[in-house]
Amino acid sequence: MKFENITDVPGIKVGNVEDIEALTGCTSILTEDGASCGVDVRGSAPGTRETDALDPINAIQEVHAICLAGGSAYGLEAASGVMSYLEEKNIGLHVGVARIPIVPSAVIFDLDIGDPNVRPNFQMGYESAKKAMVGDFPQGNVGAGCGATVGKLAGTDKAMKSGLGSSSLEGVSDLIVGAIVSVNAVGDIKHPDTNTILAGAWDSDASVFINCVEYIKQNLSLPAQAGTNTTIGVVAMNAKLTKAEAKKIASLTQNALARTIFPVHTMFDGDTIFVLGTGTKEYPVDYLGTLAAEAMEKAIVKAVKAAESINHMECYASIQKNKG
Repeated sequence: MKFENITDVPGIKVGNVEDIEALTGCTSILTEDGASCGVDVRGSAPGTRETDALDPINAIQEVHAICLAGGSAYGLEAASGVMSYLEEKNIGLHVGVARIPIVPSAVIFDLDIGDPNVRPNFQMGYESAKKAMVGDFPQGNVGAGCGATVGKLAGTDKAMKSGLGSSSLEGVSDLIVGAIVSVNAVGDIKHPDTNTILAGAWDSDASVFINCVEYIKQNLSLPAQAGTNTTIGVVAMNAKLTKAEAKKIASLTQNALARTIFPVHTMFDGDTIFVLGTGTKEYPVDYLGTLAAEAMEKAIVKAVKAAESINHMECYASIQKNKG
């Protein structure tokens, strides 16, 4: 059965846990049999863990999970909970005296939307890993997307609610490529086919989008705060990848962000993309990168469209309803 999310990829499980009152959460993407992994960090304000281990010149060859979380740098603690769960299952890199699960992580800043004193922690990470399974799962205000917002370049009072999104698509020779993403960008989100703004900086008085690209061109001083935005995501595919190939595909996947987020990769963002390879068949890297970017585009659009309004903050659905 096809679910049209990243768990369509063999070897991938997903678990989401969120605190809907504090508006934060985390998402675990498990690869219990191990997967090659690469990462590309484009934003200038990233919050990450274990990304150096993914450099192709370094020794680690496989990861066992990726943890995406809210909570800014505090949320990196959730990855320790994922590690603990995997250790209980005897999953990890065998080092003689123990097995060490390799769990890279990236976080978004969501402290300004809910309760800043509640962040994804060890227990939340553990529970998200425990809940991980193959199958359909809710999108929008869940997991690492629970507190995600977009369009903050003109100030947080103009922001709109975003969330978590996932998609998948099929390639040749049984290839499946899936993506999952938490969209917390400082800029606007546009549909890649129509260039129409789906969510972003919203002028509620005039009921129009401000257009963040034009705003940044007209204002040398911006109300946005550095380090308080980021789009983080994972692409998985049942392809055989080296770490270098996975890293290159992660770089190509960033094209999806460039086609949907305006502006992107700014000093305010910490955009980070991981790529996982779970299979045994080889494919051309540019072919895989093209499909990865397409899957990520679809996931970004779904993250915005699935989001629900909170605290009187508009979302895609609420604006469409008001237009109707």
